[in-house]
Amino acid sequence: MGKTLQSIVATALAVLPLANAQQPGTSTPEVHPQLATWKCTTNGGCVQQNTSVVLDWNYRWIHTASGTSCTTSSGIDKTLCPDQTTCSKNCLIEGADYTAAGVTTSGSTLTMRQYMKGSNGVTSSVSPRIYLLGSDDNYVMLKLLGQEFSFDVDLSTLPCGENGALYLSEMDATGGRNSNNLGGAKYGSGYCDAQCPVQTWTNGTLNTNGSGYCCNEMDILEANSRANGFTPHPCANNNCDKSGCGYNPYSSGYTNYYGPGLTVDTSKPFTVVTRFVTNDGTTTGSLTQIQRYYIQNGKTIPSAAPGGDIITANGCSSAASFGGLAGMGQALGRGMVLAFSIWNDAGGNMNWLDSGSNGPCSATEGNPSNILANNPDTHVVFSNIRWGDIGSTAQTSGGGSQSSSSSSIKTSTSTKTSTSTKSSSTLSTSTKTTSTVPATTTKPSGATQTHWGQCGGQGWNGPTACAAPYACQTQNAWYAQCL
Repeated sequence: MGKTLQSIVATALAVLPLANAQQPGTSTPEVHPQLATWKCTTNGGCVQQNTSVVLDWNYRWIHTASGTSCTTSSGIDKTLCPDQTTCSKNCLIEGADYTAAGVTTSGSTLTMRQYMKGSNGVTSSVSPRIYLLGSDDNYVMLKLLGQEFSFDVDLSTLPCGENGALYLSEMDATGGRNSNNLGGAKYGSGYCDAQCPVQTWTNGTLNTNGSGYCCNEMDILEANSRANGFTPHPCANNNCDKSGCGYNPYSSGYTNYYGPGLTVDTSKPFTVVTRFVTNDGTTTGSLTQIQRYYIQNGKTIPSAAPGGDIITANGCSSAASFGGLAGMGQALGRGMVLAFSIWNDAGGNMNWLDSGSNGPCSATEGNPSNILANNPDTHVVFSNIRWGDIGSTAQTSGGGSQSSSSSSIKTSTSTKTSTSTKSSSTLSTSTKTTSTVPATTTKPSGATQTHWGQCGGQGWNGPTACAAPYACQTQNAWYAQCL
């Protein structure tokens, strides 16, 4: 996802008012679209969280009290913003019109659009980027070490060249809120990623020395209907593994696995499950594997690779100077912010994701002008976001033949029904609902490994016994797995 930052901001700011200030304004109220999410445990089921989404700081109108923009065609107005403190006093940041920015929510469903038609009838790229926000106006800090994360996604309208992304960034929980940045996370400040982007603002205050802002990044999904990948980008000493050590089924040789009508049929919605497995099966151990599997039509889909779609510590040896997979795990243990984006790539047509050895698209198919001409309604839909104990968030049917079962979701929420800045109404609820919730596997205890976890191989010093009913099966001399 780090490859996206400069192109996202350049594209978005070309069509939206520039965002470059600290203090909240009053012209447009900031009304966050509510998005239901769930935190799960193997013993207690899934409990709904009081969460919403917030649009990135850089997509907002920044102006003086008299309405003068604090930016010019060439960037920040240095007369109004010669330094952080003066800029904070002179400039205001406004709330967002989320619908115009291509973002809508309904219950647990989030839709993000690449293009929107303006009041003048002209269709423009809006390319939104948003973050998961808690009820305290701080970002939700997901601690996923030794845990799993699952969600449903519909990528059917994303052609070659598009990227619907869901990822984690080790941003500050408050968005860098301070005396010069009173809005903080409530206004989407504080973005950073493994590409160490040089931005006008660092944690919502003026970046006066042109420095990059690096932080750990875990790309859980970067995808369109033709190709996908998941990639850890660990960081150390103010530098990061920018390329990452990711897994893409197509580039791994499984060219008929993912796409419309294929094993993972992207013409229809499906569930993505990602597990962050530690050496000892706990939430404090060392990250040794990132495991991926998919569910569609109530059945677990067999992995592309015989041994599973897995990123291992050995496979991330190229990232050793940045802390490797263990370093990524430490960031997951501290807590990371969930980010969503949709974007296309005018500079490279997204070839790094879906062309050549990475996917079936031609080198020119992903040109944004082609996308606008042929797929102006391109959008991505994320829904049913859950995180928690391994085995608690998604149905695991083993061989892929068992259907999902229904059980109760515990909910206690207060949600807003409006996703527009123009009007809002509040609906308080406290309900117990029945929904399709994944069955759970046995929670690890002591030296017992969970389903899909590593249980043997040369150099392995973690658990060798598997939770019932799974057995440790040797895949090769270096790897055995609970299956």
